Amino acid sequence: MQKNMIPGNSFYQLKTIIITSIISLSYLFLSFILVGFKTDQLILLLIFNSLFYISSATRKFILGFSIFIVYWILFDYMKAFPNYLFNRVHIEDLYQMEKKLFGINFDGLLITPNEYWKLNTNDFLDVITGFFYLMWIPVPLIFATYLFFKNKKQFVYFSLTFVWVNLLGFAIYYAFPAAPPWYVQEHGFKFIAKTAGNTGGLVRFDHYFNIRLFKGIYSKGSNVFAAMPSLHSAYPIIVFYYSIKNRLGIINLFFATVMFGIWFAAVYNSHHYVLDVLIGIICSIIAILTFDLLLSVKLFKNCIDKLIFEIK
Repeated sequence: MQKNMIPGNSFYQLKTIIITSIISLSYLFLSFILVGFKTDQLILLLIFNSLFYISSATRKFILGFSIFIVYWILFDYMKAFPNYLFNRVHIEDLYQMEKKLFGINFDGLLITPNEYWKLNTNDFLDVITGFFYLMWIPVPLIFATYLFFKNKKQFVYFSLTFVWVNLLGFAIYYAFPAAPPWYVQEHGFKFIAKTAGNTGGLVRFDHYFNIRLFKGIYSKGSNVFAAMPSLHSAYPIIVFYYSIKNRLGIINLFFATVMFGIWFAAVYNSHHYVLDVLIGIICSIIAILTFDLLLSVKLFKNCIDKLIFEIK
């Protein structure tokens, strides 16, 4: 008995179809149990299965990018396990520490950088910081796509470092739940469970263009009490590091600009304290250094080499 659905075609093996079908259905079932059904889940499965079966090239592409899919699923599932159920949320103590370390004297009062910029906004900064904040996912994904076609080895290294910094960040989210600056501006120092996501200062971007872009994005947030570290601030460092490592020349200037722009935007729009940004930067440095260190471990390196071979 032949094992292929199409005789002579090993690309459509029955075993492979069964495995991918089980994985897809299991994902839908687990998602329904944990976070409820969403059309995003069907779209993700449609993209994955379509690319998996269109051709050998698209299969390798989606398998390579499965690293990012795993990240997205883990992030989405955090909704089912709010970090404030496991540890106390830091609100006032974080605010006071920010003011103590980075406070700005303004009109005779000591205020946080977030409060200063909320009092000194302008249309130019509203628009430019909004565009910078929109880059936090597209830029890493576009860069990863470039590496996939240019250098599979560097693609895998970059992707795993990206996921590793997220896992570090998620661990801190649960060990140190932290409210963002906009939360204090909206609710004071009182803890309110199940607080809905908020656009913060990014609402000014939406108002300027008369759209609901950021409102739509932040209505799907996994947990508002996950402000520290700022992973928005960590991602562009990973991109910048691998850009330099791959000697991309003038494009490094673009990535550096995006990096500093996102850092400023995070504070300007009251989504993160300066402390959150600094911890995000530290997380990215730790992720880069520890991943490079792991590559010196033969067993780990062999596993990575097998992954690289599978998508070549």
